[in-house]
Amino acid sequence: MNKLLKKILVLAGVFMLVLSLAAPAYAAAPSQGEPDAQTETDEGSAIGLKAIAAGIAVGIAAAGGAVGMGLATAKSTESLARQPEAEGKIRTTLMLGLVFIETAIIYALLVVILIIFVL
Repeated sequence: MNKLLKKILVLAGVFMLVLSLAAPAYAAAPSQGEPDAQTETDEGSAIGLKAIAAGIAVGIAAAGGAVGMGLATAKSTESLARQPEAEGKIRTTLMLGLVFIETAIIYALLVVILIIFVL
């Protein structure tokens, strides 16, 4: 399991690196002599790029949150099996941690909404 998790993390890191290196290609300024029809196409592609960015951002946030919640639940179940008398403290700490993870996912959703409607 540990090797699989390391492979997934390395793959996610490589994916993020590739995405970050490809971002400047989309930031090129238009030349001065382009016709007006080109600006309409640029606006359409900008909306499409916002949608792609929003989808990637929500996907990464949801995947990270799901992995975090799964690991937290697994570890709390393991600790309950080892120390059943500490059930109250373990459950409280688990719920607090899950709330923080879910809050981070909701913040990512709010950022995506701002990207779509404000930028």
